[in-house]
Order: sequence, then C-alpha cells, then structure tokens
Amino acid sequence: MGGWTLENPVFANYVFYAGILALKVIIMGPITGYYRITKKVFMNEEDAKSMGAKEVKTNDPDVERVRRAHQNDLENIPVFWILGLLYILTDPSVALSKIIFRVYTMSRIIYTVLYLSGSNKRGMPFMIGMVINVFLAVSVIITFIN
Repeated sequence: MGGWTLENPVFANYVFYAGILALKVIIMGPITGYYRITKKVFMNEEDAKSMGAKEVKTNDPDVERVRRAHQNDLENIPVFWILGLLYILTDPSVALSKIIFRVYTMSRIIYTVLYLSGSNKRGMPFMIGMVINVFLAVSVIITFIN
C-alpha cells in the first residue's frame, strides 16, 4: 500500500485537493464579513457601533445565505477529509482517486457558487459530493472488513 507519503501519488493528489477545500472554507469567513460590512449587519453591539450601524441585526437574507453556505461546508468537507485519508489506505487506483478528489472539490465549489447566487440547481453538486463521500466510506469498510 502507498500510505500517507508524498511519494504516493494518491496521497499527493489528496493533499492538493484537501488544500483547495481548506482554502475554500477559510475564504467563506471573509465573504461573510464583506456582506456584514457592506450591508451593516452585525450580531454584536460593539461591532455595530464601531462600523456605524444603528442597531444589531441578525436576520439579513444575504448574510444568512453566506453563513448557511459556510455551515454546509463545515458539515460536509471535514467528512471528506477523513474519508479521503482512510481511502488512501485502500490502495486505490491513482487515476480513479484523482478523479474522485477533483470531482468532489469541484462539486463543493459549484455548490457554493450556485447557493450564493440563489440558484435552486445546487442539489446536483450537493448530491455528487454526498455520493462520493458514501463511495469513500463503503470502499474503506469493504477493504478493512474482517
């Protein structure tokens, strides 16, 4: 088995796509901040006062949409990180694993773009990501079942 070493091309591909997903999760914070500042929507009095807002506001639809997209990332991407690492231990095909990691990453990016734009077509990229996570989990279970 290749294991968790950068000499293993499956692991190297995983590290690359896991890094992209980590950056995606990190970027969602500043996007939320951008919406809060431009719309003057703050949940804490001290933030509202320092930014010139008249009151605390907790229910702006645009800010909440970004927060929900970020929350969805936090609920789904860490599962991929764990399953992806475990999947590497199944000694998968380099080509297949690269496709899986790439498609999962793209599905999460597309999901967020569609979600933030208000599109109701975000279900397909969400399901693609979910199916990939299930595939990874089942592959790990089947490989290591005793």
